[in-house]
Amino acid sequence: MPSLPSLGGLRGRAARAGRHNHNHVQVPIPVDAHVVDCGVYVEGKRLPGRWTHTDAIAEVRDRRSGFVWIGLHEPTGEQIEGIAETFGLHKLAVEDAVQAHQRPKLENYDDTLFMVLKTLKYVAHESPTTANEIVESGELMAFLGKDFIITVRHGNHSGLAELRRELEGDPEHLRIGPSVVLHAMTDRVVDNYLAVTESIEADIDEVETRIFAPRTVIGSEPIYLMKREVLEMRRAVMPLALPVRQLAEGGTRLVPAAVRSYFRDVHDHLTTVAERVAGFDELLTTLVDATLAKISLQQNTDMRKITAWAAIISIPTMVAGIYGMNFVHMPELQWKFGYPLALLVILVACLVVYRILRKNDWL
Repeated sequence: MPSLPSLGGLRGRAARAGRHNHNHVQVPIPVDAHVVDCGVYVEGKRLPGRWTHTDAIAEVRDRRSGFVWIGLHEPTGEQIEGIAETFGLHKLAVEDAVQAHQRPKLENYDDTLFMVLKTLKYVAHESPTTANEIVESGELMAFLGKDFIITVRHGNHSGLAELRRELEGDPEHLRIGPSVVLHAMTDRVVDNYLAVTESIEADIDEVETRIFAPRTVIGSEPIYLMKREVLEMRRAVMPLALPVRQLAEGGTRLVPAAVRSYFRDVHDHLTTVAERVAGFDELLTTLVDATLAKISLQQNTDMRKITAWAAIISIPTMVAGIYGMNFVHMPELQWKFGYPLALLVILVACLVVYRILRKNDWL
């Protein structure tokens, strides 16, 4: 996105331009560089033009109808300061939104709701046994008020542009209010969880097949990698259950009854994801135990083979040791066929021991 003027300059320009009446089309005004989009929605339809955050909320409050949706991408404290002041955002929530690395949560601050979601992206790879990363995480945050919603994104894989277009295509649903945006965002994140778990499940099935396939060698490192990635998913999924349940059960007046039923559906999907993630963790623990058992069994088999060959090699070693003692009076020392006979005895003894060990599956 091209470099754009600061919010201070925009506020000054807007002040000089004066207020627009409701029947006049808003003159396009560029937004700040960290503002991905700023839209004004009245009766579910977006008003034309581009808006500063001050003009947008003033327009909505003058009309006493509609709401503002502002999308931010990794803003700094200075960049979000003007928006926080205009919309009355709590400084603790603003600090969390800027610093990121938060657990999924839902917090009430007077007339504002602050929600944190963890986003997940499946990283494509040739094989789970050679991958260095399987799941990439990001964050989505939302400030919800009675006439605004401000979304803050951290990471490069959780954009809301497509979601905004979908909602704008359904004005009847969007006219309910900004809580519809919060639901759609949460629903999109949870649906993406389902897609990620399906891909992870395919990887686990592949690893499981390799572990239990005969004559295959696989170390425990890929499984520990997958356990680490599943743990990352667990940190995103498990803490989200309580916030979604609170929204579904009417924990805040900012979410009307018409939207709560949608959050109940999201909670059902989230429960499915949580069960899958818990199952993955248990299955991977089982696979680790199976891998270690297979490695231990292979080592025992190798030690048996080494011991068996050592037993066979000990026969010529013993004979050579005895006849190498250099005594004068030893059997067959002066016999012409003594040396060939000794070799024959060694060979026969080795073959007999080999057959016995082979019969007992030591070789």
